[in-house]
Amino acid sequence: MSGRIEAKLKELNITLPDPPKPVANYVPWLRTGNYVYISGQIPTVPKGAIVGVVGDKLKPQQAAKAAQICALNIVAVLKAALDGDLDRVKRCVKLTGYINAVPGFGQHPEVMNAASDVMVKVFGEAGKHTRSAVGAGTLPRGVPVEIDAVFEVE
Repeated sequence: MSGRIEAKLKELNITLPDPPKPVANYVPWLRTGNYVYISGQIPTVPKGAIVGVVGDKLKPQQAAKAAQICALNIVAVLKAALDGDLDRVKRCVKLTGYINAVPGFGQHPEVMNAASDVMVKVFGEAGKHTRSAVGAGTLPRGVPVEIDAVFEVE
């Protein structure tokens, strides 16, 4: 389906990945009323998932790239939830990011900025959102970042 957001993705040279499939007993998205809740997305790429602990084997810049991949996975899942029509997005309401980092790491916001930047680039003003960036001692599958999201839609 082509529309304003699809044109923006093309302009940004962004090709969305296939929406990741759930690996456990949950759904990738849930719509209630005018809100779509996206389950936590990890940085999956065609070769598997990016793994590592930020501040140990991964630098903050590498974790930011992982957060960007999570954000693109979120948009891909959202597109599936909206039957391919991203123009139905009224607002990205909230992103919550979990960063698997060494004790004492304090650059969680810098890592999450990469995901926030994706939402603003793709959705413009409607991409501006509330956010939490939380440190975690471990994450599923050993990934450095997991992000979930809430969107208001038409």
